[in-house]
Amino acid sequence: MKTRAAVVEGQGQPFTIAEVELDEPREDEVLVRMVATGICHTDITMGHFLPPEMFPNVFGHEGAGVVEAVGSQVRGLEPGDHVVMSFRSCRSCATCQAGLVGYCDQTLLLNYMGMRMDGSTSLKRGDQQVFGNFFGQSSLAAHALAYADNCVKVDPGLDLTLLAPYGCGFQTGAGTVLNVLRPRREDSLVVYGVGAVGLAALAAAAAERVESVVAVDPLASRREVAARFGATTVDPTEVEGVVERVKELTGGGARYAIDTTAIPAVVKQAQQSLAVRGTLVALGLGAEEYAIDAIDLLQGGKTVMASIEGDSDPQEMVPRLLAMRAAGTFPMDDLVTTYPADEVNRAVEDVTSGAVVKPVLVW
Repeated sequence: MKTRAAVVEGQGQPFTIAEVELDEPREDEVLVRMVATGICHTDITMGHFLPPEMFPNVFGHEGAGVVEAVGSQVRGLEPGDHVVMSFRSCRSCATCQAGLVGYCDQTLLLNYMGMRMDGSTSLKRGDQQVFGNFFGQSSLAAHALAYADNCVKVDPGLDLTLLAPYGCGFQTGAGTVLNVLRPRREDSLVVYGVGAVGLAALAAAAAERVESVVAVDPLASRREVAARFGATTVDPTEVEGVVERVKELTGGGARYAIDTTAIPAVVKQAQQSLAVRGTLVALGLGAEEYAIDAIDLLQGGKTVMASIEGDSDPQEMVPRLLAMRAAGTFPMDDLVTTYPADEVNRAVEDVTSGAVVKPVLVW
């Protein structure tokens, strides 16, 4: 079938709305008509990160839409179902069986290689193959092929334009707090970089009633939102010593820290601002290497780690967060700004500049 997609034609190039040919769903695939797609930082960086031979490419991994058709082997979904789409996992390897589906043995092949497991692509333009299958969806398009394991059925009465970010950004930030760190009320948490992921972490910390929460971000607009979630804010451009200021605010150092910036100097600050035996979770994608303060790490018995999608299983975490949303303890709706799909590059410019927190394309 023919559909529209936001195609990246080459490395470092902007998105272009173009007509592409999408395969009919195979026996294990789900055809979804997209209602809305969140733009995540990963969608932007992959256009610069992937090698030239992997273009043209269609990204997008925060899709929300309506199922139009299902393959013969698909169970649990049927046409008309409303779904939020997330990352893929095989559900059968030892790691998946242990509940850590974000660390699936087949993660790279299922989510990043631009094709199905058999090497075929689901998109083309004339005789030219178009890479896709990004996170098993490539949902920066009016239609996408997905799978039962990465489609989460949701209440059809909910507004899908507000639910799209739950497939990755909101899930990652909240999951890091709820699944990985699991702070107690008396603990302290500092979040470096409060875009969509960082603010979701703050919202989750507020839901857990963590008493000491700090947000570090150079953008006043982001700090204002962070303050609404109860965070004490720090402008790193106006504070002479960020580490010292964070330690002052947290009574000698934070029990937990989260970095979403992927800026090596900031990651180092986040480590140094921890209390003895503190834990830092690095979530940002971008830098190839981080410089660690080895003396501080060893003398403080600190932990520096990472997390994929906040160690979440989307089939469990998305419904959990939507239940919190319904209860008023995860109020993220105001962070979403919608754009017509044709204005995808304006949406990218706005989120990059900090003018908006979470852009969502409406198809």
